[in-house]
Amino acid sequence: MYEARTGEDRWRTRTSGAVLFGWQEGNEVFAGSARNTVDRIGKDGRLRSAYRCDASAFSCAASPDGRYVVAGDSYSSVYCFARDGHRPWKLATGRGSAYSMQLHDDHLYIVTTDGSLACIDASDSAIAAAEQGSVPKARDVKAAAVDAVTPSAELETVTASEIADSGGVIVECVEDCGHLCVRVASPSFDPTWHVQFPKDIRSPGARYLVAEVVESSRGGFYRIRGDIRRLA
Repeated sequence: MYEARTGEDRWRTRTSGAVLFGWQEGNEVFAGSARNTVDRIGKDGRLRSAYRCDASAFSCAASPDGRYVVAGDSYSSVYCFARDGHRPWKLATGRGSAYSMQLHDDHLYIVTTDGSLACIDASDSAIAAAEQGSVPKARDVKAAAVDAVTPSAELETVTASEIADSGGVIVECVEDCGHLCVRVASPSFDPTWHVQFPKDIRSPGARYLVAEVVESSRGGFYRIRGDIRRLA
C-alpha cells in the first residue's frame, strides 16, 4: 500500500503466491495468486483469510459487503466462497479460463481465454438455488456479422481565415531523406522535432490543423491529440 499523494510505502504483505489479479473494496483488497488461493487482506496490511481454489487463481472479485468472494482458475472454473471460507459452488465456464472479472449488481462478468464475454447470476437466490443443485442452462448470444469497414483518408478542410476562430496547431508534411515527415509549423515548438502522424494521410507540402500537440513522455518528438483537418 502506498500513500497516494507522496508515493510513500505504507506497508507490504507477503501473499500466498505470485499475484495474478487484484480486487479492491473499501476496507480490504483481494489477491488471486499462482498458489491456488485468493488472499483477503485488510487495508491495515493484515492477512484476514485465504480461499483455496483447485488451480491458480487467474482472477478474483468480491461483493461490496464482503459476503462473497469469487475467483476464476486456470482450469476454466469459477468459484464462489462465503466469508467464512465455505464454497457454495464451483462452475465450469465452458468458455475457457476467466482472465478478468467484474462483479456488479449481483452479476459476475468474465472475459475468458477463448475470447468470450460471459455473465453469471451471482445473486443470493441464484447461489441458494445452486446449493440445491439447480443451475440455469447457459444461453449463447452471438454477435451480428459486421461488414469490413475501410477507413477513409478524406479530411475535413479548413481555410486560413477560419483558424483564428477554431484555434489549434499547424503542422506540415515535408520530405526528409526520401521520407515524408511531419513537423510543427506554429511558433513556440521545436521545428526540428518530428510529429507522430498517420502515414496514410500524409501528402508532400500539405499543411494540417490539429487540436493539440504535446511532447512525448520520452521527449524528442511530438504527439497530436484531437481532430486533424487539412488546410486549404
